[in-house]
Amino acid sequence: MANKVLVVDDEKLIVKGIRFSLEQDGMEVDCAYDGEEAYEKAKANAYDMILLDIMLPKMNGFEVCQQIREFSSVPIVMLTAKGDDM
Repeated sequence: MANKVLVVDDEKLIVKGIRFSLEQDGMEVDCAYDGEEAYEKAKANAYDMILLDIMLPKMNGFEVCQQIREFSSVPIVMLTAKGDDM
C-alpha cells in the first residue's frame, strides 16, 4: 500500500508541484488549501506524513499542528518561505 501524504499550502502551484513529485514516487496525495480544511482532512483520514505551510488562511500552520497533536502523532513537516527562525 502506498504512503498517504497530506500537502497543505494556499499556493495552488506549489501544491501541484509537490503533489506531482510525490505521486511520481508512488505516494497517495491529498491536498488542502487552508488551515481549516487541513485540520478536517487530518481528523477524517490516516496519513503517514503531513507537509504543512505555516502561512495559511483561516488557521495558520502552527494552530493546525497544535490541534492535530491533540489526536495524532503523525510526522508533520513545516514549510515556510519566511527568512527567520521561529
